[in-house]
Amino acid sequence: MSLIKRNGLLPGTFPALFDDFFGRELFNWGNNNYSSTSTTVPSVNIRESNDNFEVEVAAPGMQKSDFQIQLDGNTLTISSNRQHNEEKTEEDYTRKEFSYQSFQRSFLLPKDVVNDEGIVARYENGLLMLTIPKKEEVKQKPPRLIEIG
Repeated sequence: MSLIKRNGLLPGTFPALFDDFFGRELFNWGNNNYSSTSTTVPSVNIRESNDNFEVEVAAPGMQKSDFQIQLDGNTLTISSNRQHNEEKTEEDYTRKEFSYQSFQRSFLLPKDVVNDEGIVARYENGLLMLTIPKKEEVKQKPPRLIEIG
């Protein structure tokens, strides 16, 4: 659970309302999937369960060999550099455009929570899926009954 500091409802409500309104990405509608270099960044879903984190990266049309996944400390980085070259014997073309795609997404994993030896990644149907298991000692245990002696 996260705690969020709020101003009171009566005096000071106006500044809190403006903080909420302008703090959202209302004025950034067209740039949600672009990096600072104006290259596309794939959308990501992250789900947390009691046992692990599941990361889904939308990257259709790619091959699993196009991805590089790196864990450095507690920073997980997913990147891709893909260059598309069509091999044709014809040298006489009117127009030919190069195709180059690259992206990089980094995520800060919770410290001392992740079992980094058990991370599994797979790519199918345009989705790169990572399963990041949690350490046994941080998993929430089910409630137990304590007998009264």
